Amino acid sequence: MTTVYERRAAPAVAPPARRSPAGAVLTLLWAGAAAVIALWWTDTGSVVGTAGWLTGAGRIAGLLCGYACAVLVGLMARVPVLERRVGSDRVARWHAMAGRYTVCLLLAHIGLILSGYAAQDGASLWHETLTVVLDYPEMLKATAGTVILLAVGVTSARAVRRRTGHEFWYYVHLLTYAAVFLTFGHQLALGNDFNGDTAATAAWYALYLGVAALVLWFRVLAPVRLNLRHRLRVESVHQEARGVWSVVVHGRELDRLGARAGQFFRWRFLAPGLRWTSTPYSLSAAPRPDRMRITVKALGDHSTAVALLRPGTRVWAEGPYGSLTAERQTSARTLLIGGGVGITPLRALFETLPGEVTLLYRARTVEDLALGGELEAVARWRGAKVLYLLNGPEGQRPRITAESLRAAVPDLAGHDVYLCGPHGFARELYEELRAAGVPDRRIHHESFEL
Repeated sequence: MTTVYERRAAPAVAPPARRSPAGAVLTLLWAGAAAVIALWWTDTGSVVGTAGWLTGAGRIAGLLCGYACAVLVGLMARVPVLERRVGSDRVARWHAMAGRYTVCLLLAHIGLILSGYAAQDGASLWHETLTVVLDYPEMLKATAGTVILLAVGVTSARAVRRRTGHEFWYYVHLLTYAAVFLTFGHQLALGNDFNGDTAATAAWYALYLGVAALVLWFRVLAPVRLNLRHRLRVESVHQEARGVWSVVVHGRELDRLGARAGQFFRWRFLAPGLRWTSTPYSLSAAPRPDRMRITVKALGDHSTAVALLRPGTRVWAEGPYGSLTAERQTSARTLLIGGGVGITPLRALFETLPGEVTLLYRARTVEDLALGGELEAVARWRGAKVLYLLNGPEGQRPRITAESLRAAVPDLAGHDVYLCGPHGFARELYEELRAAGVPDRRIHHESFEL
């Protein structure tokens, strides 16, 4: 069964592309790190002896670790300018990188400071560790926070994540907030760079309180406001292809959400087995004033249970997120390439993107072509083209090469290209598109492996 949406004419001309603020955001973050180092530099006189060098390096690592903790939490706050203009996938990669920096700086801070104190006091490293943890102010809380941060770091490693469920990882990850709260006090109580420096102390408070305000607003208050206003419920559930289901969600004044084709929400269905998990799913049709649709492939316990949702089930949503929208478009000609369930945001873009649009759909078999009937209907009324790439009779997987892309799409280098699919699929296609002459600025991809 296929849900029918009213036909919408796509604009004939691409709007001016909006430039991503990613470069400006990264510059601001690195400028903050430079300011932290400058704080240490201006507050430090001469560094003498092994103990002085170890302690000084430990102080630098500690200051940068404290700054990285604030950045880490800020990147988790789901700030719209980051989620919608920079892209949720890129922000997630920044967050993962900031997490690795934070753990490394934390370990360096602990090792260097304790070694410097031990050398200064002429004591063993073990004795100095016990003295610092048990006798120094705020250090018991800081130790607890350190243990939590290290646990978050361990569970975020790929080898561990592959062996644990998403829910376990998610709830352990939320403990980052507790860890940052527990470690904050010792930064001001023991940090020589803050003692007697009112301006530095005020700036540190402003940094942490500002990040806390972002989290409170965008992760707590904004979602509550959204769901109280729009009252989302499941309207219908129907099968699109083998193991693929669409869910139509009904609500009030959904046009006020500002959702765009190509974006996604984080969905929490208030049904048994689903209410404790929030999962990102893309809109698989252009949003309407009273309903939205997602299409889900059964890949795990959560996505499989979506097929069992009943009409009337309450829905808790957060969003919209993502930057895989028409705002990235720089040309009047566009190629969309989707693999598997990655077709879902491209289905919505296929309907609404302006200009000349071609869609290439990669799937294993004909039975795996979700939303195929809708794609054909959209192609007919807007004069677009749909190309399919399926496995051979014995399951042979055909490669998409630069040559085959150029043969299928004349003047490929003059097209914008939107990619959506598994990470390996997108990475392989990116290389082939670059080899085919498509500029990097015209290749648009968003990964949902968050």
